[in-house]
Amino acid sequence: MKAYFKLLLFLSLLIGKQSIAQNTPLEEAHQHCNKALTALNETIQTRGLSSFEDLSYDLHYYRLEWEIDPAIYAIAGTATAYFEAKEDALSSLEFNLSTQLVIDAIHYHGMDISFAQTGDYGLSVFLPTPLASGTLDSLSITYHGSPPSGGFGSFIQSSHSGMPVLWTLSEPFGSQDWWPCKNGLTDKLDSLDIFVTTPAQYRAASNGLLRSEITFQDGRKRYHWQHHYPIATYLVAVAVTNYTQYTNMVPLSNGAQLPMVNYVYPESLTDAQNGTEDLIQVLQFFDSLFVGYPFAEEKYGHAQFSWGGGMEHQTMSFVNSYGWTLLSHELAHQWFGDMVTCGSWEDIWLNEGFATYLEGLSRERFPEQIITQWYNWKLEKLNSITSQPGGSVRVDDTTSVSRIFSSRLSYYKGAYLLNMLRWKLGDAAFFQGIRNYLIDRQHNFARTSQLKSHLEVASDQDLEAFFADWFVGEGYPSYQINWSQDLDNQLSIIIHQTQSHASVSYFEMPLPLRLIGSNGERKDIVLDHTWDGQIFQEQVDFTVASVLFDPDLWLISKNNTVQHGAVGTSNLATSGFDLQLKPNPVLGSTIRLIATAPTSGQLLFSLQDAAGRLIFSHSAYLTQGENNLTFDLDHLTAGTYIISMKNEVGKLSRQVQIQ
Repeated sequence: MKAYFKLLLFLSLLIGKQSIAQNTPLEEAHQHCNKALTALNETIQTRGLSSFEDLSYDLHYYRLEWEIDPAIYAIAGTATAYFEAKEDALSSLEFNLSTQLVIDAIHYHGMDISFAQTGDYGLSVFLPTPLASGTLDSLSITYHGSPPSGGFGSFIQSSHSGMPVLWTLSEPFGSQDWWPCKNGLTDKLDSLDIFVTTPAQYRAASNGLLRSEITFQDGRKRYHWQHHYPIATYLVAVAVTNYTQYTNMVPLSNGAQLPMVNYVYPESLTDAQNGTEDLIQVLQFFDSLFVGYPFAEEKYGHAQFSWGGGMEHQTMSFVNSYGWTLLSHELAHQWFGDMVTCGSWEDIWLNEGFATYLEGLSRERFPEQIITQWYNWKLEKLNSITSQPGGSVRVDDTTSVSRIFSSRLSYYKGAYLLNMLRWKLGDAAFFQGIRNYLIDRQHNFARTSQLKSHLEVASDQDLEAFFADWFVGEGYPSYQINWSQDLDNQLSIIIHQTQSHASVSYFEMPLPLRLIGSNGERKDIVLDHTWDGQIFQEQVDFTVASVLFDPDLWLISKNNTVQHGAVGTSNLATSGFDLQLKPNPVLGSTIRLIATAPTSGQLLFSLQDAAGRLIFSHSAYLTQGENNLTFDLDHLTAGTYIISMKNEVGKLSRQVQIQ
């Protein structure tokens, strides 16, 4: 799903407009967004949209037969569910359906059976004879009424150019508003048939392939859509209005021709044709990047609606316009969100972070097609992510729609989490890990831990700390970098880090730096930064004039500084204090420290190895001149270590060689 700055909830009803254009000023968009989210969350709290999901049976197939006139806010029809008992003596089934809808009858084996509607969304169906585990069976629910409209709208009637339009948008909790279902993230349908009967001047768009159009003598038409891939409940959708229909053919990597079927408002036909023509190359790119298009036996397509953004309904995204960003985002969801669906709203970034990142990758791949280039796309996302000091990618409140669909966290920070993984693992391991994840979880639900496992196997890296910092943890780091170069062109760099939020004690990441020479030379280096005050040395063959931190925007960070000066100094040096180690390399167990000025109070000394592991800490006073400190060094292997000194004034670090 993509909303322009999260313009949620059928904004036409909330703010008196049918949609918000892409050029809406940011400030105005945020104001509309806040109003919409406030109303939405109040609706959830008062109506209890999240609900229990019955795991005692497994849904396999639905036959959905609906009568819909877009000029009338109502639905009537029959939902026939084919299910399998998952426990012995199954005597009742729990569905989710708004109690504002009237159930006319529930048919089972040619008879009416009893049921009860409770609360706002409870529907209990009582079987006349208990079923044994593994039994396949079916029942039909006939109902009618005017659905409530929760979530982002779920069931909406609107108009375009004077013509009525009715569409559904069920993410995250809205399916239960308009059809009897299991409203959760544990049970995908294996397949479904959707029959929509409507006045003949309208067309009905839905999931899968259009199998037939039948015209009745009473002036109505029936459209039959059929879908034979597993599908999550919230991705089932229908839209009805006076659509104009056209098809683009897309050559896929396997040699097949995929129809891109488009149902558009007649007044939008030219814009739509231009947008979908451009999207052909993006679909081909995604088809070759990870795994092939997931629904290649059916179609991809678009149905236009009047909501402020788009929604990735399986095989047919609903969109309000045809710009590059929106179309590529919703297309990416066919892999991330539709074929592989987050197994909890806590993990919505597996849908939205991926779709946002692929939207960005399309900019990296096809810069000639867009105004804003890849660099500016990343910069915009970074500015949003770091506009507040906290916030995690993991959703900490899955009852809050505004938190689930936070553009800053679920979309942008989720996308940048992927960008940092790509940087950390390298393209080969990153993309292979994603392919393996998609293959493993294809047409199923997934959790973050499963993605993490596949990336670890592909890269042979332990990502526990990374996901603890960037998925669970909040905030971002700021880096303070100091560098100097000696007469032999050896560059010394010390890096300190502060964090914007206390949930993360330290962000360990490989850091990209670009060295620029006085004659225009250039060298890119990567520093494996794991602890504060870490010192690096790099041999270069030119005089360095400047050092750039993360010039290609791989990392989430803010307020970084890069200074040229003596490496190892800090606030301690401003008071006239400096420190020398003699001899260096150290011989024996004694480190001789020569201080240029005395310090008040004790200094806390620590010795760390090159990997940042603490060897020991020790407190001592230093006087001006020579100070001999004895440490137990005999058990250490020869190599490079860092000795750090810290007091209430500041910190100072030095490299020491131990033989």
